[in-house]
Amino acid sequence: MNVRSILDHKGRAVATIRPEAGIEEAVALLRHRGIGALVVTSDKTIVEGIISERDIVRALGEWGSDIGGMRVATLMSRDVVTCTEADSVVDLACLMTERRIRHLPVIERGALVGIVSIGDVVKSRIAEVESEVEAVKEMIAQA
Repeated sequence: MNVRSILDHKGRAVATIRPEAGIEEAVALLRHRGIGALVVTSDKTIVEGIISERDIVRALGEWGSDIGGMRVATLMSRDVVTCTEADSVVDLACLMTERRIRHLPVIERGALVGIVSIGDVVKSRIAEVESEVEAVKEMIAQA
């Protein structure tokens, strides 16, 4: 199974925010949509960064409530790890575990085409394993 199969199932919509947006807007979007991260982009194509709940909590720990007037660009993670539609779910699971990443923007031909979360990867792996178990059960029943 690969990233394309996840996106085909869940959709390709990506929650984005502009780098010059205020941190209050980012928090409101995260809360309203019930998600853990926003891709930071000026044109909805090129990934400039990612801002997650973790980034905001880390900033609160460092600056306290003074982050209210800050811009997303100040707090976002700039070193964004991405993937492609062809990447395998197994490879993503390893990458996300090793790098402690919860969200991976999906890039094709230099453009943002989707995002996968650790939840998407786990759900996909569970479905894959369940399918394999059913196939083995069927083979045993036919033997």
